[in-house]
Amino acid sequence: MPEETPSTPAPQAPAHQAPSHHSGGPSGPRPGGAGARPAGPRRGKRNFVRKKKVCRFCVEKIDLIDYKKPEILQTFVQERGKILPRRMTGTCARHQRWLTVAIKRAQNIALLPFASEL
Repeated sequence: MPEETPSTPAPQAPAHQAPSHHSGGPSGPRPGGAGARPAGPRRGKRNFVRKKKVCRFCVEKIDLIDYKKPEILQTFVQERGKILPRRMTGTCARHQRWLTVAIKRAQNIALLPFASEL
Protein backbone atom coordinates (compact mmCIF):
# COMPACT_ATOMS: atom_id res chain seq x y z
CA MET A 1 0.00 0.00 0.00
CA PRO A 2 1.38 3.38 -0.91
CA GLU A 3 1.98 5.85 1.88
CA GLU A 4 -0.57 8.62 2.05
CA THR A 5 0.66 12.17 2.22
CA PRO A 6 -1.37 14.80 4.00
CA SER A 7 -3.48 16.58 1.48
CA THR A 8 -2.74 20.26 1.05
CA PRO A 9 -5.03 22.49 -0.94
CA ALA A 10 -3.69 23.53 -4.29
CA PRO A 11 -2.62 27.21 -4.44
CA GLN A 12 -5.37 29.27 -5.99
CA ALA A 13 -4.84 32.17 -8.30
CA PRO A 14 -5.61 35.55 -6.68
CA ALA A 15 -8.75 37.32 -7.74
CA HIS A 16 -8.14 40.04 -10.33
CA GLN A 17 -8.00 43.55 -8.88
CA ALA A 18 -8.12 46.79 -10.79
CA PRO A 19 -4.75 48.58 -10.85
CA SER A 20 -4.58 51.42 -8.39
CA HIS A 21 -2.41 54.52 -8.44
CA HIS A 22 -1.04 53.62 -5.02
CA SER A 23 0.12 50.13 -5.87
CA GLY A 24 3.79 51.07 -5.74
CA GLY A 25 4.65 50.57 -9.37
CA PRO A 26 4.94 47.63 -11.76
CA SER A 27 6.70 45.39 -9.24
CA GLY A 28 3.81 45.60 -6.79
CA PRO A 29 3.35 47.32 -3.48
CA ARG A 30 6.36 48.23 -1.40
CA PRO A 31 6.82 46.59 1.96
CA GLY A 32 5.32 48.79 4.63
CA GLY A 33 2.81 50.47 2.33
CA ALA A 34 3.12 53.02 -0.42
CA GLY A 35 5.71 55.69 0.26
CA ALA A 36 6.95 54.00 3.43
CA ARG A 37 9.93 55.60 5.13
CA PRO A 38 12.36 53.83 7.39
CA ALA A 39 11.51 53.92 11.06
CA GLY A 40 13.26 56.45 13.27
CA PRO A 41 13.90 60.19 13.08
CA ARG A 42 14.34 61.76 9.67
CA ARG A 43 17.78 62.96 8.78
CA GLY A 44 18.37 66.66 9.16
CA LYS A 45 15.28 67.27 11.28
CA ARG A 46 15.62 68.11 14.93
CA ASN A 47 13.27 66.62 17.45
CA PHE A 48 11.73 69.69 19.13
CA VAL A 49 8.78 69.80 21.47
CA ARG A 50 7.34 73.28 21.91
CA LYS A 51 6.45 74.31 25.44
CA LYS A 52 2.86 75.51 25.79
CA LYS A 53 2.80 79.26 26.32
CA VAL A 54 0.64 80.52 29.13
CA CYS A 55 -0.89 83.94 29.61
CA ARG A 56 1.24 86.01 31.94
CA PHE A 57 -1.77 88.03 33.07
CA CYS A 58 -3.84 84.94 33.86
CA VAL A 59 -1.00 83.42 35.91
CA GLU A 60 -0.55 86.62 37.94
CA LYS A 61 -4.37 87.06 38.14
CA ILE A 62 -4.26 90.63 36.83
CA ASP A 63 -7.78 92.00 36.33
CA LEU A 64 -6.81 95.32 34.79
CA ILE A 65 -3.95 96.07 32.41
CA ASP A 66 -2.98 99.60 33.34
CA TYR A 67 -1.87 101.88 30.49
CA LYS A 68 0.06 104.02 33.01
CA LYS A 69 2.69 101.28 33.51
CA PRO A 70 4.83 101.43 30.36
CA GLU A 71 7.47 99.04 31.76
CA ILE A 72 4.91 96.21 31.61
CA LEU A 73 3.57 97.22 28.20
CA GLN A 74 7.03 97.66 26.65
CA THR A 75 7.63 93.91 26.60
CA PHE A 76 4.64 93.44 24.26
CA VAL A 77 5.71 96.05 21.68
CA GLN A 78 8.36 95.62 19.00
CA GLU A 79 11.11 98.15 18.45
CA ARG A 80 9.23 99.57 15.48
CA GLY A 81 6.06 100.06 17.53
CA LYS A 82 4.10 97.00 16.43
CA ILE A 83 2.14 95.06 19.04
CA LEU A 84 3.33 91.48 19.31
CA PRO A 85 0.71 88.84 18.39
CA ARG A 86 -0.73 86.27 20.77
CA ARG A 87 1.12 83.38 19.16
CA MET A 88 4.43 84.99 20.10
CA THR A 89 3.62 86.22 23.60
CA GLY A 90 1.23 83.49 24.73
CA THR A 91 -1.39 85.90 26.08
CA CYS A 92 -5.00 84.74 26.02
CA ALA A 93 -7.54 86.42 23.74
CA ARG A 94 -9.18 88.48 26.47
CA HIS A 95 -5.92 89.87 27.83
CA GLN A 96 -4.59 90.48 24.32
CA ARG A 97 -7.57 92.74 23.63
CA TRP A 98 -7.04 94.60 26.93
CA LEU A 99 -3.32 94.83 26.21
CA THR A 100 -3.92 96.34 22.77
CA VAL A 101 -6.20 99.03 24.20
CA ALA A 102 -3.68 99.83 26.96
CA ILE A 103 -0.76 100.06 24.52
CA LYS A 104 -2.67 102.38 22.19
CA ARG A 105 -3.69 104.60 25.10
CA ALA A 106 -0.11 104.75 26.36
CA GLN A 107 1.12 105.67 22.89
CA ASN A 108 -1.45 108.44 22.57
CA ILE A 109 -0.35 110.13 25.78
CA ALA A 110 3.35 109.57 24.97
CA LEU A 111 4.14 107.00 27.63
CA LEU A 112 5.16 104.59 24.86
CA PRO A 113 6.68 105.62 21.53
CA PHE A 114 4.85 104.84 18.32
CA ALA A 115 8.21 103.81 16.87
CA SER A 116 11.62 104.11 18.51
CA GLU A 117 13.62 103.54 15.30
CA LEU A 118 12.71 103.55 11.64
